[in-house]
Amino acid sequence: MKTTLMIPDPIYRRLKQRAAAGRRTISSLLAELLDAGLRAETSKRQALPPLPSFNLGGARVDIADRDALYRAMDEHVSG
Repeated sequence: MKTTLMIPDPIYRRLKQRAAAGRRTISSLLAELLDAGLRAETSKRQALPPLPSFNLGGARVDIADRDALYRAMDEHVSG
């Protein structure tokens, strides 16, 4: 696949030198480096630790009761 990349000049010079030293094209070197980087990124992923949970007690209001919800919100704002 063909694509256009914006590579900073210092990095491009290093790529060009490394490709020339290995007698290969910049494209093949970039493909190898990108593949290695993507594989390393995938292998570094670890499972996230579980989120903490808290027991806050039972519900204080029946959410199906609109009037009860409004009363609870009013008490919270004025209390």
